Amino acid sequence: MEGKEGGRKSAEYEAVVRAGRDLKRLQQAHAHLVVTGCHRSRALLTKLLTLSCAAGSIAYTRRLFRSVSDPDAFLFNSLVKASSKFGFSHDTIHFYRRMLHSRITPSTYTFTSVIKACADISDLRLGMLVQSHVFVSGYVSDSFVQAALVTFYAKSCNPRVARKVFDEMPQRSIVAWNSMISGYEQNGLSREAVEVFNKMRESGVEPDSATFVSVLSACSQLGSLHLGCWLHECIVGSGITMNVFLATSLVNMFSRCGDVGKARGVFDSTNEGNVVLWTAMISGYGMHGYGVEAMEVFRRMKARGVVPNSVTFVVVLSACAHAGLIDEGRVVFANMKQKYGVVPSVEHHVCMVDMFGRGGLLNEAYKYVKGLRPEELVPAVWTAMLGACKMHKNFDIGVEVAEHLINAEPENPGHYVLLSNMYALAGRMDRVESVRKVMIRRGLKKQVGYSTIDVDNRSYLFSMGDKSHPETHEIYCYLDELMWKCKDAGYAPVLELAMHELEEEEMEYALRYHSEKLAVAFGLMKTGHGVTLRVIKNLRICEDCHSAIKFISVVTSREIIVRDKIRFHHFREGSCSCLDYW
Repeated sequence: MEGKEGGRKSAEYEAVVRAGRDLKRLQQAHAHLVVTGCHRSRALLTKLLTLSCAAGSIAYTRRLFRSVSDPDAFLFNSLVKASSKFGFSHDTIHFYRRMLHSRITPSTYTFTSVIKACADISDLRLGMLVQSHVFVSGYVSDSFVQAALVTFYAKSCNPRVARKVFDEMPQRSIVAWNSMISGYEQNGLSREAVEVFNKMRESGVEPDSATFVSVLSACSQLGSLHLGCWLHECIVGSGITMNVFLATSLVNMFSRCGDVGKARGVFDSTNEGNVVLWTAMISGYGMHGYGVEAMEVFRRMKARGVVPNSVTFVVVLSACAHAGLIDEGRVVFANMKQKYGVVPSVEHHVCMVDMFGRGGLLNEAYKYVKGLRPEELVPAVWTAMLGACKMHKNFDIGVEVAEHLINAEPENPGHYVLLSNMYALAGRMDRVESVRKVMIRRGLKKQVGYSTIDVDNRSYLFSMGDKSHPETHEIYCYLDELMWKCKDAGYAPVLELAMHELEEEEMEYALRYHSEKLAVAFGLMKTGHGVTLRVIKNLRICEDCHSAIKFISVVTSREIIVRDKIRFHHFREGSCSCLDYW
């Protein structure tokens, strides 16, 4: 009888396993357990609970859990681990509390799962409380728990504490190294991420695919092409399989580091690509102003049967906006709604306003904005409209739009700066002064602009009027001479952009030493003829620098690539890839 019952239980267990992540089949298996009297088996209930969690039905999981009269440690640990793994973080914490209430001692698996759940919901207070439980329970030296704590503090925007935990680890697994690199990258500390990656390799720990995905993202933030090429060589040399995640990271990295040709090379060499990879390639072309190429990839993507998602349409519309492909953009937007059923989001609306504005169709852009529902009129839409007004010097609409923006976000200094610049271009210096007084009264300051350039595998940072570099005198003299050559070639400074209370000569001086001009001058001084310069600006490039660098590309016969907050500008032989359309 006992053997017969044991065999029957085994058959029931197999039935639950066969149901897998199919919720309907799991419910049928559960009903069968009740009928056969096996519904009190903890092993069967544990398997049912974890599979229902994996099936995405946390509500059904909770109902099943309530039916368990006396859950044991194995059931609690399985449930905590499964709910954390499949993203039900609040439930993970609920099950953990129930576990403690039942006086069941947590294990290393419990703590790693609960800490991960705290990280996923960025609950710093709760995570620190769990860490205290870790100390009391004696798991403070467990490498898996420590790695989870590194991830938790990094995701909770506490990279300093994450590094402290990391440095105190007696032995660091690849998970811990990856957590620290990823934590720095996610907090915008790209140089620190690369530093940890280098230490990882020096320690003899072989990077895996996840390591490279994080460090490539850090490289993208830095915009360092030489570093990106070296990382690509490391990946090829390591023998790691080029999966779609790694390929996407490489495409993004090369695109953001200014070499869309190398990005396309990686893209073409990847045999299988999902919508994310295709979208990355389209985005790469778009940010460089290659709208025609972006559309070509988009058409190929659809021909291959890869269905575009909402993000794909954002990057395609952005590419159309930056390349002036208005008719193509209209068709893409219409197909997005009608053929693919994608409901336009704020990002799509911003792209459409931006596209019409850049294309000179200011009235159509304004009409589009007026046609949006009140909940869709978010600051990003008004910002795109204000930028269009500034570009086309329509001050009547611009002032109205600026008022909407300032009412929506009164503490954002960028809106006041845009309005001030627009007044300056209109010659309304009295209005410029009033805007500046408002900013002073509210304690608002314009974001400080800076530019970086890599020379001989070192990165150099410049701010406006920067005199911190040891070769400042040489740089300024070189730049002065360079600007005289540009003037002889036809360059004229856009004096309206300088502070209005300065004399004309002082205005020109203020414009001359903008960060991007200093970075370009330094790059020209330190590199040989024919070397392409790559500069990264944290803000949008100003009109005067844009004009000046076009002339610099002529008088020096150099290609200069500038990545600003919005896009890439390829300056070559007196013209820019954006066609003055940025």
